Amino acid sequence: MRSIHRPAFSNIDFAHLKQAIAEHTAFTPLLREAIQQANDSIKQRFLSEENISTLIRHRAELINWILTHVWHRYFGLNNKDIALVAVGGYGRGELHLYSDIDLIILLHHENPEEHKTNIEQFITLLWDLKLDIGHSVRSVENCISEATQDITVATNLMEAYLIAGPALLFRTMNKAVSPQKIWSGRKFFEAKRDEQTRRHLKYHDALQNLEPNVKEGPGGLRDIQVIGWVAKRHFGASTFHDLVIHRFLSESEYFTLMEAQEFLWKVRQGLHIFAERREDRLLFDHQKNIAKMFGYKDHEHRLAVEHFMKDYYVTITEISKLNEMLLQLFEEVILHRDKPITPTPINDRFQSHHNYIEAINQDVFTKTPSAILEIFVLLQQHAELQGVRASTIRLLRNSVTLIDQEFREKKENRDLFISIFRQPQGLVHQLRRMNRYGILAAYLPDFEKIVGLMQFDLFHVYTVDEHSIMVLRNIRRMMVAEFAHEQPFCNKICNKLTTPETLYLAGFLHDIAKGRGGNHSVAGAQIALDFCLYHGMNNYDARLVSWCVKNHLLMSSTAQRQDISDPDIITDFARLVGDQRHLDHLFLLTTADIQGTSPKLWNNWKASLLQELYRSTSRALRRGLEHYSDETERIQDVQAATLDILAESNTNTEAVQSLWKDFNNDYYLRHLPDEIAWHAHAIINNKEPPIVLIKEERSRGTTCIFIYAKDQAYLFASVTQALDEMRLDIVDARIITTKKGYVLDTFLVLDSDGHPLSEHPEIKQEILHRITQAVKQADEICFMSQRRISRRLKQFSHATQVTFSTNISQNQTIMEVTAIDQPGFLSRVAKALIECNLNLRNAKISTFGEKVEDIFYLTDQKNNAIHDKKLFIAVEQKLHELLNTRNHT
Repeated sequence: MRSIHRPAFSNIDFAHLKQAIAEHTAFTPLLREAIQQANDSIKQRFLSEENISTLIRHRAELINWILTHVWHRYFGLNNKDIALVAVGGYGRGELHLYSDIDLIILLHHENPEEHKTNIEQFITLLWDLKLDIGHSVRSVENCISEATQDITVATNLMEAYLIAGPALLFRTMNKAVSPQKIWSGRKFFEAKRDEQTRRHLKYHDALQNLEPNVKEGPGGLRDIQVIGWVAKRHFGASTFHDLVIHRFLSESEYFTLMEAQEFLWKVRQGLHIFAERREDRLLFDHQKNIAKMFGYKDHEHRLAVEHFMKDYYVTITEISKLNEMLLQLFEEVILHRDKPITPTPINDRFQSHHNYIEAINQDVFTKTPSAILEIFVLLQQHAELQGVRASTIRLLRNSVTLIDQEFREKKENRDLFISIFRQPQGLVHQLRRMNRYGILAAYLPDFEKIVGLMQFDLFHVYTVDEHSIMVLRNIRRMMVAEFAHEQPFCNKICNKLTTPETLYLAGFLHDIAKGRGGNHSVAGAQIALDFCLYHGMNNYDARLVSWCVKNHLLMSSTAQRQDISDPDIITDFARLVGDQRHLDHLFLLTTADIQGTSPKLWNNWKASLLQELYRSTSRALRRGLEHYSDETERIQDVQAATLDILAESNTNTEAVQSLWKDFNNDYYLRHLPDEIAWHAHAIINNKEPPIVLIKEERSRGTTCIFIYAKDQAYLFASVTQALDEMRLDIVDARIITTKKGYVLDTFLVLDSDGHPLSEHPEIKQEILHRITQAVKQADEICFMSQRRISRRLKQFSHATQVTFSTNISQNQTIMEVTAIDQPGFLSRVAKALIECNLNLRNAKISTFGEKVEDIFYLTDQKNNAIHDKKLFIAVEQKLHELLNTRNHT
């Protein structure tokens, strides 16, 4: 039991508190006030930058003092068969402002009846004090039983210390759950290692999560604690510095670990202050506040929060490296000590030790600096190797400074580095390892600038360096036959590539100039060109890589923001691409890039858009650009194919031809034959509009909703609001008006998880009913959405931007609107257009995280493009008025 001394809070009268508790007077309000005063003091001292280790220790001492005196109030000073024991973080003497206070009430006997009343009153008092208590009542036998079955319980008991009660009872429990009785050092290590693996998988095994968990995430506080637990269980270490004594850590590594722990402790304390409760998730809600609290400023084209998060990611990467190294060292000592092995030579510098590559000599990197890169090539060439031996990881960490300009200029090193991209396997694993060890940042100063660089938005889930490697990983999976079933279309194109390394390098370098201000694609293209030529690539391939980097956003932008049913759009895009090889590279890079931006961003709809653009462009390149835009020929082909489909269902051909006389050419260019046949069959067989149809578009990965009805001013607004209230995301909207004033509107929608809608009949019927009602009651629309804006979206603000341009060939005005996403967005845009007497002809809907970038094709009341500048100003003002008032309830 630790000595009970007065906690370091000068604003609290502990003598008065002690007397009140001892005399059984009304002490609960006094204790509650003392806890609040202590919390306020800790907050103020934290904001004054007092050492965080001191603050969390002082809070633990305060709680220790309170619990000790209250315990004596209920159980006396000399009770020999019941004790109060702290476990978990409290057991280590670490308590943040709102950390759980984990307790065990330890009994000598299994039957707690004689103490039941006092235990209940004691716990009730702690709840009345608003302490976050986690408690259990256990006998020594209970502790043995539960710890034997559950490694978490065993771990908690390892960190136990006695607050009050008989020391003999506490020692009995400690001895009963020691490594000599349960969970030997070997079994404990294996269990904690496997537990960490499962925990990391829960967070996708990625350090750079958008809203990381400071405690449980990879590289978080739990990874440090795992090191401490294993060291204590097997080696009897009581402090982390004991690992230096046992020669597992160097002094510098020890200080790195302690600095990293203090940084995360500070972040966690800041989270508790802003959340005013226990909070371990570094949510968007808090990232900006903590960055400001820690004194970060906007600087060099980056926000303060981005500078803060870069430091956070660099810190957890350091923890991850040390965790990997130490657990491997522990494994060698704990699991393999009794398994002597003769290392297998690989070459003059390296050998295999328990299937881990190891430097033969301690001075291998100082004598042969090129071995710093060679080791990763060898890991690629020897698939049986599981990684780098811990002692060699340390050598690599200490040798990073050898990578200087002279090192980079040596042809041997340049050849080694580029050869990493030419190996048939292991590319992603080794680049990720090189990034973790700091080798990539040292060899490529441009890459160092993107390490840990986050972008404060909902679109980019990973830091730029992790995203770049993730894109490379996606490209590799397209290439490998084992994963061909995931994306067979991409795999087929990959099989045509003669130099895969050009695509690998394009993926690796596509965001290399992020975070510098200006156009990162243009700046990155020059960096990529210089890199490729410097590393001996021929001029043509180097320029191909550079072109891909410069244009890596082109295909995504064209597919998602332009009308790719328009032959002129395809022709213009094909001219920019130039040939099939450039198209193949750009398509594969774009697919991998979108997939690597966020797990939720990629879906079958985006895949179908890119594939449609790829096929159309490939066809245009084959036929020749001068022949591709023959509109009449395309319409005739579409109509002929549609009639063939309708003939199979015995649909009246004359009725179809009569119906089509009312349709404009635009309709045939923007729909596929099977869609047109679906529409025609329904219209002919249902004489009375409105007609609302719904079906899953398997080829596009969406659900299609088709509406045929008399045109009304508020129709689009009413339908989009109904879809919004059903939490359906519109990914594409095609607005066609017939010569007789009917609409042929098509909405492609996904559910909130990015999937097509359920085919369940009841769900389908509900959607049909809601949309039909929206069509019939379009003039009664209320533009106030009932949906709340999400927690994440509230953290962002983007000024609404509106731009206009003219599509001369279509005689339409293109309006681009960039704004913060919000419930009822499309219906508000529709309201603005209605009030300005404009017609909506088409819409391309794109949401990028918290931001929408939608494109609307407009005409005036005479169906011509708009040229009145005053009208542009009026529309823009109306959009600002409607979109800048968000529902924050």
